[in-house]
Amino acid sequence: MKFATKAIHAGVEPDPSTGAIMTPVYQTSTYAQPAPGVHKGFEYSRSQNPTRTALQNSLAALENAPYGLCFASGLAAIDAVIKLLEPGDEVISANDLYGGTYRIFKKVFEKYGIVFHFVNMEDTKEIESKINAKTRLVWLETPTNPMMNIIDIQAVSKLVENKNILVAVDNTFATPYLQQPLDLGADIVMHSVTKYLGGHSDVVMGALVVKDATLNQQLAFYQNSCGAVPGPQDAFLVLRGIKTLHVRMDRHCANGAKVANYLHKHPKVAQVYWPGFAEHKNHAIALKQMKNFGGMISFTIKGDDQQDAFGVMEKFELFTIAESLGGVESLCNHPATMTHASVPKEERVKIGLLDSLIRLSVGIEDADDLIADLEQALK
Repeated sequence: MKFATKAIHAGVEPDPSTGAIMTPVYQTSTYAQPAPGVHKGFEYSRSQNPTRTALQNSLAALENAPYGLCFASGLAAIDAVIKLLEPGDEVISANDLYGGTYRIFKKVFEKYGIVFHFVNMEDTKEIESKINAKTRLVWLETPTNPMMNIIDIQAVSKLVENKNILVAVDNTFATPYLQQPLDLGADIVMHSVTKYLGGHSDVVMGALVVKDATLNQQLAFYQNSCGAVPGPQDAFLVLRGIKTLHVRMDRHCANGAKVANYLHKHPKVAQVYWPGFAEHKNHAIALKQMKNFGGMISFTIKGDDQQDAFGVMEKFELFTIAESLGGVESLCNHPATMTHASVPKEERVKIGLLDSLIRLSVGIEDADDLIADLEQALK
């Protein structure tokens, strides 16, 4: 079954009692049992809910995997993965990643004795230099947030093969439509479902997808025991959003390419970060592991001045200043003061995350209107 068909049909069936095409919202906390411990697979909605189950099955199918788990947010999903570890275990992560991921690693789990190393994952030698007997997890994003670096998932997976080290990939920017990390050797895929999978800026949710049954059981234990699960109404909304994921992503990619090329030629723009450029340092890897290059773009204003960036952002009429990304509407973000404010400035500067950097989530509006908005704001 091809992706577009899976997006619409996989994991969902007409409601057996009514024939409803859309999975019902099972707005219930508990389920009747004819005898103690005898039930139809559902006991309590923290543990299982039919609407959430349908969504989990759909997400698993999109990543070519048998198991999916949904959480109350992307960070709740990350939290479950790190709970697989024990004090003294070590994690190798990218030096360019979402600020909330950095925060939960450094401010929450580091105090429990888990050691985190942040390296340039574009160079596998830097990853290799940190691997030791205590390494248990390699955590990566690709494309990275917000510098749009590309990490070779297959190369990283082969590097730790047969070493009792898990590879987890935050696939939020790419979505399973553009990139499928499990097929490239990763063990865990994480999504901030809030973004492209939901697609309409009306849900907060996270997900994990795995192929290994034992790993799924371990993560499902934390999902149930710690209780950070989404409600059925949110699961319903994401099921609806997934049905148009392929159509939306094609438009995000097409608009992203037009916006990136426009910015690339603009005299007031210093640098544009987008993996679709032939001169992008890992463009060849993006071509190998991605179907297209997505709708996320970062760029810097000449002069490296924060106020210049603010001046442009405050003049936008269509691009809305906001956290998050991946909705049908175009958004702009100032990472240094918004999504990545929890990352120390000296660490941001090391990776090129300057105060003049603006991150765009290019929506599915008419591309000419978006470029006109950029034109007037950059004057």
